[in-house]
Amino acid sequence: MKPSVQDIKREYREKKPEAGIFQIRNTVNGKVFLGSSLNLHGPLNSHRFMLGIGSHRNKPLQEEWNKFGAGAFVFEILEKVKIKDEPGFDVGDELTLLEQIWIEKLQPFGDKGYNPDDRIRQA
Repeated sequence: MKPSVQDIKREYREKKPEAGIFQIRNTVNGKVFLGSSLNLHGPLNSHRFMLGIGSHRNKPLQEEWNKFGAGAFVFEILEKVKIKDEPGFDVGDELTLLEQIWIEKLQPFGDKGYNPDDRIRQA
């Protein structure tokens, strides 16, 4: 039996947002913009939209988007927070740990990336 529209809407509302790390990668020069969020899909959509209309806050990223075109960039989820059924588990703390790991791994600053500093968390 096919689910009703009400069932689909209820399932969507009850679905918990996924937290994790993402990147926007320039396939021409390898530079990355690293980000994290407690709701991965919101910022990814926002970045794609802002770049598309030419008003992204990160000027170097926007300039290269304009120069190379949308086809030169990929939006990738690098890692999702694994929810643990443990007392005291905190998604925010786990995300902070992942942020530190990925910042260290990718070093998305200067010639390697578009991030101005190590504050990569977004709403």
